[in-house]
Amino acid sequence: MTGYPPPEPRPTVTYADCTVAVVPGFRPLHLDLHLPPGDGPFPVLLWVHGGGWLEGSRVGLPPPVAPHRFHQRFLDRGWAVADVDYRLVLEAQYPAQLLDVQAAVRWLRLWAEQLSLDPARFAALGESAGGHLAAMAGLTGSGDTAIQAVVNWYGAVDLLAFDDLDDPASPPAMLFGGPPSGRREFVAFGNPIDRVHPGAPPFLTVHGTADQIVPVGQGEAFTQALRAAGVRADLLLVPGADHCFEGYDDIGGLIERGIDFLDEVLPGK
Repeated sequence: MTGYPPPEPRPTVTYADCTVAVVPGFRPLHLDLHLPPGDGPFPVLLWVHGGGWLEGSRVGLPPPVAPHRFHQRFLDRGWAVADVDYRLVLEAQYPAQLLDVQAAVRWLRLWAEQLSLDPARFAALGESAGGHLAAMAGLTGSGDTAIQAVVNWYGAVDLLAFDDLDDPASPPAMLFGGPPSGRREFVAFGNPIDRVHPGAPPFLTVHGTADQIVPVGQGEAFTQALRAAGVRADLLLVPGADHCFEGYDDIGGLIERGIDFLDEVLPGK
């Protein structure tokens, strides 16, 4: 014992505005990568924002979530966090959004060694429309686009279960280029509940029981479909919570439950 205090941990490092894809005719796609203190390799969480595929940004959190230290909670527990871009529906229709999320996954895996990331521990957490994209990334990724675990916050995971399937102005209709009722086969191609398979990664779905935007039944049915395929699928129902967990006080606890799940299914060496 020398009596000297331990060294201060190095501060969090952020690599901002990293260009992950340049699609001709569109804006470049970026991500912001936040690294925790330490030497790594770090597991990586991809944050996929919501907004009905019509709005939102990688730099924003839902207002009820924003005060609860989302990023810092992950960083404090040794996770790197990547906030990712994707094209909105008035820029491009599906599957552009999924391809954009996969471009971010591919870029992170390409530079994993240089950035001290663990390519075997990539997870995605998406909310609402971002939950749909995170789920699709988990269900369809492989090789350099593989996602090893997914946390789905009240995601639109059954796009054929909404009431407005004939409405050409609904967000799903704008996503797929027309009312889902008239293009069910194409919608099923991008519909998480229709893409469930036995090789899917573990899922945690967190959904408010009073959600007025994406009914809680979608999260329940999706969890049942995953379990029927032999996939680990945990379901956390949030009593009385509306969309974005509006009306629920312990959102910080929900974030921690997500990290607990990811640490369990993607343990470090």
